[in-house]
Amino acid sequence: MSSPVIRTEKITRIYSMGSTVVTALREANITVHAGDLIALMGASGSGKSTLLNLLGLLDRATSGEYWLEETPVSTLRRDELAELRGRRIGFIFQNFNLLPRLSAWENVALPLAYRRGQYRHQDQLHRAQEALSRVRLDHRMGHQPMELSGGERQRVAIARALITQPAVILADEPTGNLDSNTGVEIMHLLKELNEEGRTIIVVTHDSNVARYANRIYSMRDGILKEGQTDHVAH
Repeated sequence: MSSPVIRTEKITRIYSMGSTVVTALREANITVHAGDLIALMGASGSGKSTLLNLLGLLDRATSGEYWLEETPVSTLRRDELAELRGRRIGFIFQNFNLLPRLSAWENVALPLAYRRGQYRHQDQLHRAQEALSRVRLDHRMGHQPMELSGGERQRVAIARALITQPAVILADEPTGNLDSNTGVEIMHLLKELNEEGRTIIVVTHDSNVARYANRIYSMRDGILKEGQTDHVAH
């Protein structure tokens, strides 16, 4: 078996708020292999977002080790973390996080535009069109977010996550702002992408979303365990 895309050993995140110390994550161990579709479940405040921020290189662990494609993350400088995050991690958010004044293709191309000088305008347009075509939305590439439905906005966000060909896609409650039918469509799309070989971690509190996963982790009070438990199905 190939090396894991993600591996952590006892990563812990402690926050100090004045005289109060909060352990948001306690010695979490997770291994993610290429082609996994993992659901990370838990109620609000369980530690899901803390773990997602650590895996997405948006925050650093207080202790423990994290390897992304065998790179020991804890040894990297902030600029190195940002560079690695931009190349190897794709994000999908509950609120879509699209810029309202940009067209669909311009939103999709943003990860390339941020790499100043690396991609010409025509390259950005071509790659954005390819990504939008993969989510069956290339016919809407000139539309701004306000001209799109909620499901279409999330498809734009998925295309944006795909454009850098990341090692892993982190989806934070990707169906949370969608009606149930549209949510099913989005999960079918993520499952399709997974079956094509994409590695995806979905954070959710919804057991209907988790059933698409091939592995489930659950969180409670900052403790991560593999397998679904009753308390996370809200």
